[in-house]
Amino acid sequence: MRSQFLALTILIATIPCAFAQVVGESGPNIKTFATSSDVVGLIAKAKADRKENQPLIAEPILLLAPYRASLEYRTAMAPAALHETEAEVMYVIEGAGTIVTGGKLTDEKRTNAANLTGTTIAGGTSQAISKGDFLVVPQNTPHQITPTGAPIILMTLHVPRTAAAP
Repeated sequence: MRSQFLALTILIATIPCAFAQVVGESGPNIKTFATSSDVVGLIAKAKADRKENQPLIAEPILLLAPYRASLEYRTAMAPAALHETEAEVMYVIEGAGTIVTGGKLTDEKRTNAANLTGTTIAGGTSQAISKGDFLVVPQNTPHQITPTGAPIILMTLHVPRTAAAP
């Protein structure tokens, strides 16, 4: 637990440095600032764009390659995921749910060169999450979120890691 907290602290401390180097730059692949009203608008957009029975919709918040922060609007359990080359930092903006991490993906399928999905996770560890919580999912770690009650809305930040990192 202490090492995960230290890793999160280091990660969060380095992100502003990367963003600070390009403040003011713009273009189709760079967005380095979002206001709270921008995020409220993204939540409304995700809610409006979601199709019936669609468990997850994602909207981009920030982008500075190779980093991307997204808003995830989750109304139901979506497929489990595993990112082979990225850690994923999450912040719960609204709502509550459960995250299962670790274990093994069931019905595993490759979605691209660095990501796998599965129907569920066998043998993982469950953790309740709610508004204001932060968490890090290390690379190569199966994870799956299930909202409880109302939708859960997350900010997720994918952080590239080297193939040799744990």
